[in-house]
Amino acid sequence: MEKKNIFAHMQDMEAQMETMRANLGEWKQTVKELMEANQRLTLENEQLRKILKRDAPLDPTVDSAEAEALLATGEGTEEVVGEGYDNLARLYHEGFHICNVYFGHLRTEGDCLFCLSFLNK
Repeated sequence: MEKKNIFAHMQDMEAQMETMRANLGEWKQTVKELMEANQRLTLENEQLRKILKRDAPLDPTVDSAEAEALLATGEGTEEVVGEGYDNLARLYHEGFHICNVYFGHLRTEGDCLFCLSFLNK
């Protein structure tokens, strides 16, 4: 090979390596974001499982599918004035948002002003 060809070949390899480094950086960032989302969802899942275990129906003749259907239709529950507010307050204290902005999401950074203003109404 001539000296010019070797130099051009080395420049091409250097450009390819730079592109590969940039791609690797992007992949690392994507993996980091996915791992953070996975951790957040794992924590939220654990909290929801605790809530489900605590609120599981005591009647052994009712399976989980029937219990979910009853909850979805609203049958089998008695409406009491203030019960909805109490449920929202309980959810907030368990670490979930109750505001219309982030409803149902796990609170990770302390108190939410939107949720607190809703509770104070």
